[in-house]
Amino acid sequence: MTPDALKRLAAVGEGPRLEFKHRVPRPDRIAREIIAFANTDGGTILLGVDDDGTVVGLRDADEELFALDAALADHIEPAVEVRVRRVPISRKREVVVVEVAPSDHRPHFLRPDGDPTRRRQAFVRVGEESVEASRTAVDLMKAEGRGDAVHFTFGDAERRLLEYLDRYERITVREYGRMARLPPWRASRTLVALARAGIVQLHPRPGGDDYFTAAA
Repeated sequence: MTPDALKRLAAVGEGPRLEFKHRVPRPDRIAREIIAFANTDGGTILLGVDDDGTVVGLRDADEELFALDAALADHIEPAVEVRVRRVPISRKREVVVVEVAPSDHRPHFLRPDGDPTRRRQAFVRVGEESVEASRTAVDLMKAEGRGDAVHFTFGDAERRLLEYLDRYERITVREYGRMARLPPWRASRTLVALARAGIVQLHPRPGGDDYFTAAA
């Protein structure tokens, strides 16, 4: 990547597949961004770019890459492979481009910092944010990763679901559970099966209040 191409990319601004960092933050924070991209549609992190898109560069790219390697090794499971490129922007400064592909081994989790009482967290990308994935989103990623055959009975509850979506366009697990008189775990499992069958589509939201729509 040339410096001009880098500046054009930074000018696009942060979004679902692009994140700016002035430098590598705490290891768990950069790990969250990498996990979110790997668990969603992939993306690129530019190290040495301010939040407003100003390309400032890094004085010591080697130090930043050491911190990045530590985050990859110590805070992500299963491991995520990234592609790293260094783009000189002046005699003394570089921008590090970290490219994360959508993973075939998701969900990836943030590994707790040596504290066995802390649960693992998965993250996904929602707009410009990396947010914690809901239990339903994690279950869907696990099911997709296993490649299991989809088994469900298309009955009255499923028919009512599609009628509801045709009228209101979206539904949450809680709303579906109330409508179909199902416990939350059963409503979630049913929606995951329907998502895997291509009948509905999951849309993650900050705070875990995900919703489903009819698949396009």
